[in-house]
Amino acid sequence: KENTNYHFTLEVPFGNELAIDQSMAHDGCCLTVVRVDKDKKQYVVTAMDETMIKTNLGSWKIGTEVNVERSMRMDGRLDGHIVQGHVDQTARCVRVVDENGSWRFFFEYAYDPEKKNITVPKGSISINGVSLTVVDSEPGMFSVAIIPYTYQVTNFHNFKEGTVVNIEFDVIGKYVQRLLDQYMPS
Repeated sequence: KENTNYHFTLEVPFGNELAIDQSMAHDGCCLTVVRVDKDKKQYVVTAMDETMIKTNLGSWKIGTEVNVERSMRMDGRLDGHIVQGHVDQTARCVRVVDENGSWRFFFEYAYDPEKKNITVPKGSISINGVSLTVVDSEPGMFSVAIIPYTYQVTNFHNFKEGTVVNIEFDVIGKYVQRLLDQYMPS
């Protein structure tokens, strides 16, 4: 901790490929690389107070497993949903159901009708940076289905009732909603 900022040191297999000033998503939260130790494959990112308030980064401890994703290269294929790394808020896991080969995770979040922070069935949601399709959707609640591969290679295998996660609502939905509000007020 330095004043109101927090510096996190992470180690990843591709740490020797990183450079200062790159953006990387950490549990879905976009942070800038500020220092790199290529020999140790470690790097440092800084989170300001605003980030700490809106995300689950404050719960990280030494050894916390974090989903990490590098920024998309513009010359690459868009594989999945559009995720910006701009966390909208947190949600809490309220139930995990074993579906005999896959899992259904249910989450609750603070719904605000003014912000229109909603999910849409078969729409996109990002949970700790993992781009997923919404299964069940109600204001303040949604579920996603997780296949074994995703369960194993992300930190979903650590989720249980009470786990707080970062969520980013569907960016296209947010823009559509903003346009509707602007040009078709209720």
